[in-house]
Amino acid sequence: MDDDRYGHDVLSGDWKKRAAPAAPTPTDAVRDLVVEEVRSGFTGAVVRVEAGTVELEDWKGRVRAFPLGGSFLIDGSPVALRVPRATPQGRARTASGSFAVDRARARVARESRIFVEGRHDAELVEKVWGADLRVEGVVVEYLEGVDHLAEVLAEFRPTATRRVGVLVDHLVTGSKESRIAESIARGPSGAHVLVVGHPFVDVWQAVKPGRLGLEAWPTVPRSVEWKHGICEHLGWPHDDQADIAAAWQRILGRVRTFGDLEPALLGRVEQLIDFVTVD
Repeated sequence: MDDDRYGHDVLSGDWKKRAAPAAPTPTDAVRDLVVEEVRSGFTGAVVRVEAGTVELEDWKGRVRAFPLGGSFLIDGSPVALRVPRATPQGRARTASGSFAVDRARARVARESRIFVEGRHDAELVEKVWGADLRVEGVVVEYLEGVDHLAEVLAEFRPTATRRVGVLVDHLVTGSKESRIAESIARGPSGAHVLVVGHPFVDVWQAVKPGRLGLEAWPTVPRSVEWKHGICEHLGWPHDDQADIAAAWQRILGRVRTFGDLEPALLGRVEQLIDFVTVD
């Protein structure tokens, strides 16, 4: 009979070659690269490479040293860490991915502005888009909350040449933020104001969790203040505002370029920059 209900012989052909594990990919142990050490399961970001070893720091601030070589994983794929090699210098890019303008001087500030909800939002935007904003002459200010946005806009008096872009947290259907955005759009200066936002509870979540060695940001009960809940889950101090500020600086320190941020934030910031730089 020609019908073979079990298929071909699984031992036919070079089965030993097919079963061999993939060879680790040689990878430069650059600072902040997040890897998992296979034998121990320790996951952390590269903080130092010296004398044939690589030091990793996990999200609890613990640092461990491991021999350079092929016992690491990145997103489940085997890699062989090596001392970073010098690379040819091409055209430089900013942290946002834009081509850097050689010896560019900051442009005189435009009248238009970008408002963000708080200090952490402003610091993140500055770190990734700061060089671009200075070239464009765009100033970023923070509101200390979106509740009084209408009053701020009434004082600012937006016009066609004095536009305002606003970035808010948790801009989802039915939220307080969405109602405020809708009210502004219907208001007298609506044509000159663009309110956009990301879906995250806080801008902390816009940093990819992998940058902290996490698979996902922890879920915090509604009864717990979100940032305190995150710090508690990660084992970080959270008794006062100084602790929260220190936690944010630890997170911000893991951000190198736009690639460390979620697309839901990237697109919104680029949209605001385009809106306020229309000549």
